[in-house]
Amino acid sequence: MRKNVLGTAGTAGTAFGTACVTVLALALGTAPATAAPSATAQGSGWEPAPSAPWDVPAGERCAFPVHGEPVVDEVVRRELPPPGEGVTRTAYKGDLVIRVTNKETGAHYDADVSGTALVDVYASGAQFWRVLGPVLVGVGEGSLARGLYVVDGAYTIDISPTGTKTVAGPAVRTDSLCARID
Repeated sequence: MRKNVLGTAGTAGTAFGTACVTVLALALGTAPATAAPSATAQGSGWEPAPSAPWDVPAGERCAFPVHGEPVVDEVVRRELPPPGEGVTRTAYKGDLVIRVTNKETGAHYDADVSGTALVDVYASGAQFWRVLGPVLVGVGEGSLARGLYVVDGAYTIDISPTGTKTVAGPAVRTDSLCARID
């Protein structure tokens, strides 16, 4: 696994940076859980940013209901100076593997989403992610079809206040998790 970050957001397109990313990462459901600080976090300004298990109903991302749960979660975050008024900036890194399960069949896939991200969150609710490596992205509306993806490469994710996600960059690869666990 790569030593890097994560990204995903809440089930209704809420905060990406909470855990996978919060899973991460984007449009799943995540909330902080408790975890012991890693050696990387201790004394360096980095703090744990654990992902919580999440569920997505049938039709919201995949045609079937999906459950996600971290099986490896060493993600840490660090708050950085804001780039402007009404903007927070956070860096994320660390190993993150999310087990994504089809709740109808039990089929599952362990997604390594250990990317690194720099995330700006605006007062409007919009977010802008600069990402290197894989993160978990749940899409309702956006530049990718409705679904659940591991997005990898060097890219950005622009999330509108309404949750529309636009993934762009010179090197972007996507892997449909819905297809993997169908």
